[in-house]
Amino acid sequence: MKLVRDAKTLKTKAIHSLKAGMTAFNRFEEEGRITSVLLHSQHACEMLLKAVLVQRNETVFDLKTGKSIGFERCVCLCTAKHGLTEQEAGIMRAMDSLRDAAQHWFVVVAEDILYLNVRALITAFDEYLKRALGDDLRSHIPPRVLPVSTMPPGDFEFLVDREYKVISELLQPGRRARDEARARIRSLLAMEAVAVEESEVSEMDIGRIEKAIRAGAEVNAVFPRLATIGTRVEGEGLTLTVHFSKKEGAPVRYIGGDDPTDAAAVRTLDLQKKFHLSRTVLAEKLGLTPPKAKLLRDHLGIDTDPSCHHAFEFGKQRIPQYSDNAVRTMKAWLTANDIGELWRTRDSC
Repeated sequence: MKLVRDAKTLKTKAIHSLKAGMTAFNRFEEEGRITSVLLHSQHACEMLLKAVLVQRNETVFDLKTGKSIGFERCVCLCTAKHGLTEQEAGIMRAMDSLRDAAQHWFVVVAEDILYLNVRALITAFDEYLKRALGDDLRSHIPPRVLPVSTMPPGDFEFLVDREYKVISELLQPGRRARDEARARIRSLLAMEAVAVEESEVSEMDIGRIEKAIRAGAEVNAVFPRLATIGTRVEGEGLTLTVHFSKKEGAPVRYIGGDDPTDAAAVRTLDLQKKFHLSRTVLAEKLGLTPPKAKLLRDHLGIDTDPSCHHAFEFGKQRIPQYSDNAVRTMKAWLTANDIGELWRTRDSC
């Protein structure tokens, strides 16, 4: 396939970054090794995606800022219009989330989990490179230099279960290993990106999960999304390929990401999407003044209904927010009743 100039440059940068990631994976020194692998691997993905977008005449610069679009925007465009599969997008998002955790704070990734992710990424990179740009990794990288491990990847569910037990042991009283435990929690949270389109690792989420693990919660209750991920490993040694995929239905009861009744499974990003209305905006949607809206909330018990109300805590601040369910409940009451009468009843009390 004949590539336009910028697409050719971006493809070359993608392959160079992937080579750098492989070199980092196979090196002897441990200092900074995992961070280097994650940084170069994520950069390889972004450059490949942008090469495809440029080749397909997509705009890769924001018209307002003049800056190139970010990783997530690239993934969305390639998935929607240019043949990137959900499985390929998932492993790329997981690598991006792991890289983000490593670059902006710190993360601990078990060796065999790192290997599984890197080989899955190489598989996705190679397959998308072939389909979208008519090229393959074998033309640029000898198979002998692909990441090699004396610890071949096991079943993903087994690896998650083992990592969960390690975290639980690190959090035992007297161990003084809380920082490492939280870094490993951060790693598992980042891998949820395989299963969902948006996955942000929040310190508040990590805190809730730490609390749940200390309380003895089961792994599938704390990480329900990881229970929906499976792997398919084919070949061995240098010919090994790894595919991540979503299972056909979770093996356990799935706890919704926006269900605040189970703190361990709740993600801040999900809650902010569900409870997106402030008191003022809620009142405006109902056509009520703030005092009348408060009166109706109190009358219907909206602020005590977990499906209608959630209070976000940011340090000492406590910010109440409301869901669309609160709007529906209050509108239904207003359709059948007179708010003026309720207001007069309040005045007479």
